Amino acid sequence: MIEIELDGKKVDIVEGSMIMHAAEKAGTYIPHFCYHKKLSIAASCRMCLVDVEKMPKPMPACATPVTQGMIVRTKSDKAIKAQKSVMEFLLINHPLDCPICDQGGECQLQDLAVGYGGSTSRYEEEKRVVFHKDVGPLVSMEEMSRCIHCTRCVRFGQEIAGVMELGMSHRGEHAEIETFLGQSIDSELSGNMIDICPVGALTSKPFRYSARTWELSRRKSISPHDSTGTNLIVQVKNNKVMRVVPLENEAVNECWIADRDRFSYEALNGDERLTSPMLKQGGVWKTVDWKTALEYVVHGLQSIKANHGPSFIGALVSPHSTLEELYLAGALVRGLGSENIDYRLRNAEFEKASTVARYLGMRIQELSSLQRVLVVGSNLRKDHPLFAQRLRQAVRVGGELSVINAAATDWAMPVRHSDLVPAAGWLHALSDIAAAIAVEKNVTAPLGGQITEFAKAVASSLLGGENKAVLLGNAAAHHSQAGQLLAMANWIGEHTGAKVGYLTEAANTVGAQLVGVMPGEGGLNAGQMLSGALKATLLLNNEPEFDSAAGRASIDTLKQSEMVVTLSPFKANMEMSDVLLPITPFTETPGTFVNAEGRVQSFYAVAKPLGDARPAWKVFRALADMLNLPGFAFDSAQEVLLHLHSKLEGGAPSWVPANRLSNVHELSETITPMRGEPCVAAIYQLDSIVRRAPALQLTADAKKAGTQEVTA
Repeated sequence: MIEIELDGKKVDIVEGSMIMHAAEKAGTYIPHFCYHKKLSIAASCRMCLVDVEKMPKPMPACATPVTQGMIVRTKSDKAIKAQKSVMEFLLINHPLDCPICDQGGECQLQDLAVGYGGSTSRYEEEKRVVFHKDVGPLVSMEEMSRCIHCTRCVRFGQEIAGVMELGMSHRGEHAEIETFLGQSIDSELSGNMIDICPVGALTSKPFRYSARTWELSRRKSISPHDSTGTNLIVQVKNNKVMRVVPLENEAVNECWIADRDRFSYEALNGDERLTSPMLKQGGVWKTVDWKTALEYVVHGLQSIKANHGPSFIGALVSPHSTLEELYLAGALVRGLGSENIDYRLRNAEFEKASTVARYLGMRIQELSSLQRVLVVGSNLRKDHPLFAQRLRQAVRVGGELSVINAAATDWAMPVRHSDLVPAAGWLHALSDIAAAIAVEKNVTAPLGGQITEFAKAVASSLLGGENKAVLLGNAAAHHSQAGQLLAMANWIGEHTGAKVGYLTEAANTVGAQLVGVMPGEGGLNAGQMLSGALKATLLLNNEPEFDSAAGRASIDTLKQSEMVVTLSPFKANMEMSDVLLPITPFTETPGTFVNAEGRVQSFYAVAKPLGDARPAWKVFRALADMLNLPGFAFDSAQEVLLHLHSKLEGGAPSWVPANRLSNVHELSETITPMRGEPCVAAIYQLDSIVRRAPALQLTADAKKAGTQEVTA
């Protein structure tokens, strides 16, 4: 640590830090544009010029290292004059279009111009014009004349997203930010460029000209998509979600969100929203009131229970549902005397219900500091964009990434060792690595493996370093040999000191396990239920055609049921359903998600329910009351959560107790043969909300997934 004087105050700061870092520590604001705490230093805007004693000229605070005894003045006449001069240059070519700019009201340039800009301009020549560019459906580059060349967007792509999609061409007044060779911006994190742009050069294409920032109310929420548990700020106008931006949480999503989290809100305002209950009568859908719809469902359940027994009633629930919804769905099914409930629609192997949940095996924050990591069965960038971003930071500082996967994908980071083998060969690939480790450690390998060059390289990598992990992706979790893959990963972890975990698929995969939405003794799993074993099927927040391993075949099997009830925010499953009950999405209901690391995050509704839609937990409570089932006397989602806390054996409200999280799995000597390919959703097909977001479905990733489906 060294000591400097900043505006008369003594500040202790780590040697090698910049003046800007010392100012942040001291709580002193220095105006800036190009500097961002998560990006490398460019020192291109010069707005942060400060007065350093014994320096003849003002120095950029973001790029000037501190030295022992340095005296810095950020508000001296010399510093202020320099900053005002820089502001004059920045405003020379900036268009006077604040009244129509989407950035108006939250623009860094606008804010600083108040304090450092002049009241008149000495510039009389014509302002330069930069022509607009079409770079895809998400990011708008319609007003690039506003750009001040801070290069934040360029550095973000190169350092955070891992793909340098933007760059600066030409020099001087001809310099401009652009994609090259007419390419579009296709990164799954591209929307963050909008947030970090300090002016209105990059704006949101779906949000463009929709509202002014001061018209929007801001409310906190949690993403319902992947298992990161991304913290969001949802911005609402007239009870309509208009925009979604990140809420900074260093331990979870830092200051970033994936495009899936940012733009999926479009579906909430779309034409496919279900706003009233609907019944199918004579093959024709008719809108009815809630009383009629619920009586139809209750009568159907009672009739099927009486005629066939409760074992012919079951529920398929989505792990994108809230903890409260999942618990009450399970309680309803079990109250009817059935154990047929499951959230594992894409799985091929089904573990018995347990009191512990599979999870990441570490804190999300630890991903950024891993020195050695082996990822099995994951297209990490597309499955978990923010996990990939953290691993990218680890690799940037020397971490080694090894991959076992079925297909070559662009990881947007250096992969040290890669083995491309069909999914049927993943267990053999892990046993080969185990055999190589066994030789190095002088122990007996669990299964007979061959010591290949890849196995030796990965074994050597995992035996080195300190912070290590073996991570199983969505394809490994949905694999028909999932249990054996986990057991082998545990053996490797035990003998290398690596942590073992699942990159869990959905927002509430861990939560679904904790509240027991898995079949109990004698119950049917999702695969069995989708093979036509039920007479009455409840579908919570899912579309089996897209969300299950059965795919299109699920429609024919579900049609054989006497009654199919769909609870969804959208007009879904209309081909095989008998009744549609409109439930609210995450923006219109309070609830709780448990992310991959076991963090419990609750949120409130940010908008009123659309039409006659109702929160799913209220629908289950109403059905239970009409069926005279006990244990449903909850007046709010918070009461349901308090009830669940008592069942979690006194765990802290914000964390799942450690004894309820475990990835331990015994290795079986009998190897079960693989059945079929693992079912994995494409990035913009993950859930019913994302599938209905127009802008996301126009992206290159969505079009590529659609082409693959057609080809298949």
